[in-house]
Amino acid sequence: MEAVRAERRLVAILAVGIVGYSRLIEADEAQTLAAIKAWRSEIFDPFMEDYHGRIVKLMGDGAIVEFGSVVDAVACAVASQSKIAARQVDVPSQRRLFLRMGINLGDVVVDGDDLLGDGVNVAARLEQMCEPGGLFVSGTAFDHLQGKFELPLEFIGEQHVKNIQRPVRVYRVKFEGETRHRQLNVRSFRSWLIPAAALVLLLLIAVPAVWLTQSRESADAASIERMAFPLPQTPSIAVLPFDNLSSDAGQSYFADGMTDDLITELSKLSGIFVIARNSTFTYKGKPTKVQQVAEDLGVHYILQGSVRREGNHVRVNAQLIDAIDGHHLWAERYDGEMSGVFGLQDRVIEQIVSTLSVKLTSAEQSVAAVPETTNPQAYDTLLRGWDHLRRDSEAETTTARAYFQKAIVLDPNYSRAYASLAAANWRTSVLSSDFSRRENASKNLPRNLAKAMEKPTPLAYAISAQLLAQQGRYDEAFAAIDRAMKLAPNDPDNHVSMARVLNATGHAAEAEQQTRLAMRLDPHPSRATLRMLAVSFFSQGKYDKAVDTFERVIDKKSDLLADYATLISSYGHLGRTDGVQALIDQYNKLAMSSLGDPLTVQESAYDWYGNAFSYHRPYITRLQEGLRKAGLPEGAGTDLALDDYVKLMTLTKGELSVDRTIKVDVMEAKALLARGVAFVDVRAPLNYDNGHLPKAINLSLITGLSKESLAKVAGKEDEVAFYSHGKNGPYAAYASAKAIGWGYTHIYYFAGGFLEWDDEGYPLVIEVKRSLGQK
Repeated sequence: MEAVRAERRLVAILAVGIVGYSRLIEADEAQTLAAIKAWRSEIFDPFMEDYHGRIVKLMGDGAIVEFGSVVDAVACAVASQSKIAARQVDVPSQRRLFLRMGINLGDVVVDGDDLLGDGVNVAARLEQMCEPGGLFVSGTAFDHLQGKFELPLEFIGEQHVKNIQRPVRVYRVKFEGETRHRQLNVRSFRSWLIPAAALVLLLLIAVPAVWLTQSRESADAASIERMAFPLPQTPSIAVLPFDNLSSDAGQSYFADGMTDDLITELSKLSGIFVIARNSTFTYKGKPTKVQQVAEDLGVHYILQGSVRREGNHVRVNAQLIDAIDGHHLWAERYDGEMSGVFGLQDRVIEQIVSTLSVKLTSAEQSVAAVPETTNPQAYDTLLRGWDHLRRDSEAETTTARAYFQKAIVLDPNYSRAYASLAAANWRTSVLSSDFSRRENASKNLPRNLAKAMEKPTPLAYAISAQLLAQQGRYDEAFAAIDRAMKLAPNDPDNHVSMARVLNATGHAAEAEQQTRLAMRLDPHPSRATLRMLAVSFFSQGKYDKAVDTFERVIDKKSDLLADYATLISSYGHLGRTDGVQALIDQYNKLAMSSLGDPLTVQESAYDWYGNAFSYHRPYITRLQEGLRKAGLPEGAGTDLALDDYVKLMTLTKGELSVDRTIKVDVMEAKALLARGVAFVDVRAPLNYDNGHLPKAINLSLITGLSKESLAKVAGKEDEVAFYSHGKNGPYAAYASAKAIGWGYTHIYYFAGGFLEWDDEGYPLVIEVKRSLGQK
């Protein structure tokens, strides 16, 4: 039997969508129906007839219309939108109507009175992308409008639309009198809604309803009862990622950066509750319903928008939505040049503050609106850096650091760039598994912070607090983080930083509270937040919760050795053996990849999320006990109790000293080596193989240095010098203290170590064979 060929034809499709339809019917059905009748008889039907259109499909909140000509389709849409705007100048704001429209020229399949296929789907997607009161047309439609249409069409880039493989060129129709039209949009999206619902209901009465196969964004009201968290007493808002409408898809970092900055600036206001960037960006690139987002995050208001950057010109479209009643409070377009980008952000913030009646403190009111930089290229470079830093890995941090350094070159007085560079260096100095990178980052961090504090930001104070805590200066650390929290009360990272200092000083229960505050601001918490919650649990002996939370951290692809070590210790405390060996293998694999040592019990006393010297000692004891119970080896040289040699060490402004030793610099170390003093390299064997001082002996602090092994190198009356990576690597200090504990009397502590020696260009020895795995 011969197959029946489907009938196809090329047509122009107009998709019409109504903003907030469901809420309108619920609000006043009778008034809505009356408005529908007037709208259709006086506007819609006459234009449909004039331009030879045919209604194909009707939905609860829109319609699909067929035209034989693209010119007719666009003319009908423009005439309808323009007349709606003109007719509603004197209509109360809460009763105006907003429509979105999209037009595509495409091939369709004819199925009776219905039309199917991508030609229809693209038009529907364009309508969903379109701003209220506007009209988007596809590239195919645009191509047939050349020389036949008077209004300008603005190219807004190639857009990827759902279920369509290839990107679609999208153009926006610029209406006459657009300033007046935009003012209608600004006052309230609610104003368009009631007559809009009328149109759809009347169409439903006149023609059999057929639903579009694609889902459409809902404007239904959010339910307070279904919210995942109680609503805050102050106005609460989530800023969703702004869409990148630039012709260059690579500009997504800029749209993300603009969103970040809006969140950051709102977070500085004490009179408003702002959801963190980490949580709102989980919705990026996904079809979202405002209602669902509000319920997931527990907020009253949602800000949506888009950013388009073409050359030096920037356009920001934003709309503020009351999610609880489904109203669009306002929509606005902000145009400017890159040199005035901060002014655009300020205008959005000001309108939010005004609309929500946010109460500003006198300090917040007095803050001068001074741009953070006058160099647009420096700002752009900074945003590129943060795009990488937020990906939270060593490689991405290295890339971010290069961008921040470039931003500083472009503007040597850019305080935020110095603070951002300090943030990158802080992460590396504490969390990198490569001690060389740690040392270099630690060296640069104080300089970065000094410049950042010339015009301090909340970030600068937060990083300063972490550095002070690392140096054991906890009172100063608490003061710095308090300052950061006052400047940015809605920033969850500040609460996490406070939790980190509280945990380090033995206040785990308070640290847990601070972390939970962070998680209310950031309901989809980052690895750092989850990590701090897990540490708080572990410190309180809540091992089941610690396991659950650390597993979530590792599921987020953690590359931090301490995460694995603490999870293994938690397993040990619980007496669990399932999965322990796999975790140990993962730890050792990560350690070996950075030329480190395998996991032992004693290592956790030296290096745990950075130098563990000043960390709350009972926590370290608890950590070691759990590792011991999990079956980990003790390590080398454990005949000395930790407290017996740590008592010889002191920490002053981040630098360790060891009693009864002589601390030497690189020049002195060179002289000692020249006169034959024995040098002991206490780094891991693979680090040693990749470069060490001439004639130095390798005795890894973790697996090789013991009373017996050291006795083979020198007698107790002989001179011995210890070195490791550098000042940020504490291993040489611990080794020197151990040697004193074993009775050695002439110990030199070369704090600058391998990195300082290498920086001076002094000769090194590389053990090529062993570094390649050969014996």
